[in-house]
Amino acid sequence: MNAYERVMRRLRGEAVDRPPNFDIMMTFAAHFIGQPLSRYYQDYRVLAEANLAVQEAFDLDLVQTISDPFREAADFGAEIFFPEDDLPVCRQPLLAKPSDLLRLKPPDPYTGGRMSDRVAATRYLRERVGGEVPIMGWVEGALAEAADLRGMNALLLDLYDRPDWVHELLELCVEVEIAFARAQVEAGADIIGLGDSIASQISPEMYREFALPYEQRIFAAVHEMGALTRLHICGNTTRILPYMAQSGADIIDLEWMVDLERAAQIFGDYPVTCGNFDPVAVMLQGTPEQVYAAVWHCLKIGGPRTFSAASCEIPRDTPHENLHAQRQALIDYGQGCNPLSNEKGESQCVSS
Repeated sequence: MNAYERVMRRLRGEAVDRPPNFDIMMTFAAHFIGQPLSRYYQDYRVLAEANLAVQEAFDLDLVQTISDPFREAADFGAEIFFPEDDLPVCRQPLLAKPSDLLRLKPPDPYTGGRMSDRVAATRYLRERVGGEVPIMGWVEGALAEAADLRGMNALLLDLYDRPDWVHELLELCVEVEIAFARAQVEAGADIIGLGDSIASQISPEMYREFALPYEQRIFAAVHEMGALTRLHICGNTTRILPYMAQSGADIIDLEWMVDLERAAQIFGDYPVTCGNFDPVAVMLQGTPEQVYAAVWHCLKIGGPRTFSAASCEIPRDTPHENLHAQRQALIDYGQGCNPLSNEKGESQCVSS
């Protein structure tokens, strides 16, 4: 069973040889092939080769083009600074004042900017592993993109001070994200991930008004294109779990501070949960035995279709043996083997 078959069967609730591994890798992937982050963010070939390398080395069940939140913002016209080997920085919000929205023009994902670079990465991956490994593209949620353009603090104030203006901005953002998703699906993406991290910083009522309707529109459009969807909201999303279930996402990532068992109860058979052990305390700082036990725990409480993943990006300095422990835990779980009932959670199964 290849990765593509495994993921699609798992989503349909059919038997698989092991649960899928949907870890998000960005900085780790770049350094795994010895490349600085500036090249990973700006050269689709580096991004694609890094993802192919980690997929093969750690038996991931996807390759991905996620990188940073500023691709759309850069093509809108924002000035993005790329340190040699660190995260990109937006030097100044493009919408310094509300009236700046009048001059904002929607970027075209096909015209050679940073959005086009992600589309090129998707096409490159399709040529290499299409039909064998799912290819996951990525877009910003409309509210997250609005924060990228306006600045987080300013936008949070705008939600109170000028909600109608925010909706006007969101209308522009949602159309750009749908167009960006379409370009990636046409290039070969099987899944479109959507990051909406600001959504964990607002009330459930505000999520229902300013985030959820736009997530729903993007996901509905992606489904019409024939692709699947994944929702990723950083932070504690406990208060908005029932609304996230209404987003239209097929797969929903959950951070480590969310009760995974409770989320699985809220979601029911669909959407499927993904996660949710701590990427720092467990994957980066823990032992292989702790990783193994955490993977098993999440699989046991996350529902019958749950996907395995650290709850957010794999940190850049994660020990390789911890990623191999996750792989082994998934194999053992698929074989129906039970870990030892000791504190280490070691496997009784034969290593693969």
